[in-house]
Amino acid sequence: MAERPGYPLFSRLHPVLTRLREKRGDDEHRAELVAGLSGRVIEVGAGIGSNFRHYPSGVDEVVAIEPEPWLRERAEEAAEEAGVSISVVDGDAARLPGESGSFDAAVVSLTLCTVPDPEQAIADLFRVIRPGGELRFFEHVIAERPALARLQKVADATIWPHMIGGCHLARDTKGNIEKAGFQIDACRRFPVSIAPFMLPEPHLLGVARRP
Repeated sequence: MAERPGYPLFSRLHPVLTRLREKRGDDEHRAELVAGLSGRVIEVGAGIGSNFRHYPSGVDEVVAIEPEPWLRERAEEAAEEAGVSISVVDGDAARLPGESGSFDAAVVSLTLCTVPDPEQAIADLFRVIRPGGELRFFEHVIAERPALARLQKVADATIWPHMIGGCHLARDTKGNIEKAGFQIDACRRFPVSIAPFMLPEPHLLGVARRP
């Protein structure tokens, strides 16, 4: 397995940013993200386990992937309090555990902006989801306005990924999901600002299906 970039300092900041986002609507977004799921689910980039308490009772099992050790420990603590069975494991988004078609659904939230190779990560999600299964996604993405998109690209090429744990602002996540072979069933775009003094970032919340 190739060495993965580590961001130990940012991992300690992650819970603070998560709480700020929750106060500005993320709790509702996460609940909507996983609503109605059932069966066996893989979640990639679990962070501190912010989605765990929202999983509905119809979910039999969640395999939650989190590569960062400190965050993984926090996610394990959150899994103990969840209402469904959740196992938190180390892993690589580009080489997911599980055989082809072994999951009924996959969940990614604020993850595909950070993985080193988002196209490969989405391709492996396609592999592990069974035909007819769902990919649920909540991600911030490239802006539709050209001026803002240019600013995002400049930030991505300079300091932003180094400051924010490998995050990239200008990824075309919807396009990458479709390119991997998924069919978009539902998708809505809206702005989210972490704090009143910060510019809102465009986000997508949606459902894609493996044919």
